Amino acid sequence: MEGIAVKKDTLSYLRRIGGLVFGFGNQFLFLITVWYLFWFLRDGSLNEKHDYWMIVDIGLATIFAVTHSLLLAPWFRRRLGKWIPAPFYDSFFCTVTCISLLLLFFQWRTSSFHFWSLSGWPAFGIHLCFYGSWIALLYSLALTGLGYQNGWTPFYYWLRNQKLPRREFVTRGAYKYLRHPVYLSFLGLIWFTPRMSLDHAVLTAVWSFYIFIGSVLKDQRLSQLIGPLYRKYSEKVPGYPFMLLGPLARWKPMGREEHYTLPIQVDRKNETVALPK
Repeated sequence: MEGIAVKKDTLSYLRRIGGLVFGFGNQFLFLITVWYLFWFLRDGSLNEKHDYWMIVDIGLATIFAVTHSLLLAPWFRRRLGKWIPAPFYDSFFCTVTCISLLLLFFQWRTSSFHFWSLSGWPAFGIHLCFYGSWIALLYSLALTGLGYQNGWTPFYYWLRNQKLPRREFVTRGAYKYLRHPVYLSFLGLIWFTPRMSLDHAVLTAVWSFYIFIGSVLKDQRLSQLIGPLYRKYSEKVPGYPFMLLGPLARWKPMGREEHYTLPIQVDRKNETVALPK
């Protein structure tokens, strides 16, 4: 019996060490990826390869979009959740996202053709918009919890052996005016460039399409999770500014009142909603 207990303690210790290495390693990888993302989107790829650039670049941009979407899909998360402990799923999601982005940065091929190449004050103005998009992105992520995006919050509570609190559905700040400020900020990162080369245009086109499709899918996920409360919110707030038609405009009012089927806690003062696990 003592041998079995020692074996269990050793296994528990090794799992703890593995969790620490993976959790902190993911945060380090996240910081590296953000650094490269900033310079890649601002100045373009430093890779001088040009052969088969369109096929390679479309493939790299699509790999990121597909893996990112799959890992967010509830059915895919449930399947992976059988093997990945809940406190580490967001870290796993962040790690896969970072790897797909780093692969894109280092394998991206360039095109010599430019739609525009600005200099002087016009380039300065575009760069200001680019930096402003980063500020807007960080602000939007801060509202909903950056720690959930990079896996830090679940890992932090696991590290302290504490129960993860319910995540809030936020309707304050920028979320009073649009449903997807994070996605809108990211659109600014890929559109505001003083040098729009043909390969950057391909990246912009693929990722813009992905962002709009992802916005619709996110609306569907939150509508299923939160229920009528999210649908009522979507009736008042558009997905993006100036959206008058389609799924990313304000939703049409419901024909009849529905009852809540989920244990949702509403904080009217702070305009937040605690989501069920």
